[in-house]
Amino acid sequence: MASMTSLLLGYDIGVMSNVEVYMGDQSITDENVEFLMGITKVISLLGSAMACWTSNRIGHRRTIILAGAFFFIGFLLMGIRPGYFYLLLGRLFVNIGVGYALMIGPVYVAEISPAFSRGFLTSLPEAFINLGTLLGYISHYVFSKFRQDLGWRVMLYVGAIPLVLLTFGVLIMPESPRWLIMQGRLGDAKRVLVRISDFEEEATLRLAEIKEAAGIPEACNDDVVKVTKQSTGEGRWRSSSVYHMLLCAVGMHFFQQASGIDTILLYSPCIFEKAGITSHNAKLLMTIAVDFVKTMFILVATFLLDRAGRRPLLLSSIGGMIFSLASLGTCLTVIDHSHAKVKWAMAMCITSVLSYVAFFSIGMGPITLLYSSEIFPLRLRVQGCAIGVAVNQVVSGLLSMKFILVYRAITLGGVAFMFSAIASVAWLYFYMLMPETKGRTLEEMGHLFGKYTRWRSTAREMEMKRNNDATETATRGNNA
Repeated sequence: MASMTSLLLGYDIGVMSNVEVYMGDQSITDENVEFLMGITKVISLLGSAMACWTSNRIGHRRTIILAGAFFFIGFLLMGIRPGYFYLLLGRLFVNIGVGYALMIGPVYVAEISPAFSRGFLTSLPEAFINLGTLLGYISHYVFSKFRQDLGWRVMLYVGAIPLVLLTFGVLIMPESPRWLIMQGRLGDAKRVLVRISDFEEEATLRLAEIKEAAGIPEACNDDVVKVTKQSTGEGRWRSSSVYHMLLCAVGMHFFQQASGIDTILLYSPCIFEKAGITSHNAKLLMTIAVDFVKTMFILVATFLLDRAGRRPLLLSSIGGMIFSLASLGTCLTVIDHSHAKVKWAMAMCITSVLSYVAFFSIGMGPITLLYSSEIFPLRLRVQGCAIGVAVNQVVSGLLSMKFILVYRAITLGGVAFMFSAIASVAWLYFYMLMPETKGRTLEEMGHLFGKYTRWRSTAREMEMKRNNDATETATRGNNA
């Protein structure tokens, strides 16, 4: 149910991908669309900041309700009548909801999930984003057969259906036990942990770990206790482990967008047109195919995250993205410099796009939200995740606003090569900085961070091993 807000985010992406078709205002230009797609993403920063404040003050569950409310108002405004003004106004509300959804959904799921299945459960918001996008594309394809003004309204109002399910679902959702403990409500937290744990002993163990992370003495068993400011999320950031966490989380969100995923998906019709697909329906069907592949591979990733681990999947994912983007850039460059149709290059363009989204979905897509929502300490989790989401939306907004200008200057093939180079930097960045978190509880994350590079970590391990071997040898000599 917490992931339902992500479904709304995905549906909005799918519906808005062909926004100019239903505008009813023929004066709309490429610059209008570029501004609409870019500035509204930046507005989602306000949603992230608001979600950060409300989740600490009124709880994660009520914050999820607020996210749904912003989506509802936005869809309602966009459907009042066709036109650029109502579309822009509605998208301002929708993107505040986007900021809420990207931050609160993964944090809530991470905080109620046990360590052994947290990867699967916390990747569900990303899977729901893609499912929502696929439904948005299908909705666009179906309702494009309707009269223009009617099809636009129906398409938007269908997006309100998940809000009805979310409204009833929130009534049975428990509050995050970690937030309850931060408020000193130990009795309520224990009752929630008993509900979401297999055994009462497991709930007791998890309660003790969270109390220790919140700075509450283990011997304290009162239902309500007074907590410090540090426990309520107003703790300090000045520690090497927190800086390391920030580098990983911010880098994850930055490189997810800087490697081109939103831009390539948004402007994929331009690529398909280069590949010889010119009719509107054919391009829309290809867009549906791309999102279908993306959704299927994210579902595969959800079952691998708790088995293979975050680090191997992420590095494999980025490696595949580098190859796919380089292949796409090569094929687009060949097409640009050929006077006749090059069928193999056209086919490889489509294959490269599908390969790119498949590799993205197997690692970079779901791991970004998962990793940033699980690594921060209890007192800083909401703020840390909000910072990551803010970076994500700023980079996505800037790329969306400037993409047309950039690809006119360096061609589509040049843009693909640029994204491939950025992905190569991302691979090195995560290879050096990213520790594995599979199977660790949220309270154990602090022990994994603070070593800024892999080679330093390896050097320390080798030094410790040499010291242990020396000690063992000396002991054997003394025994002899």
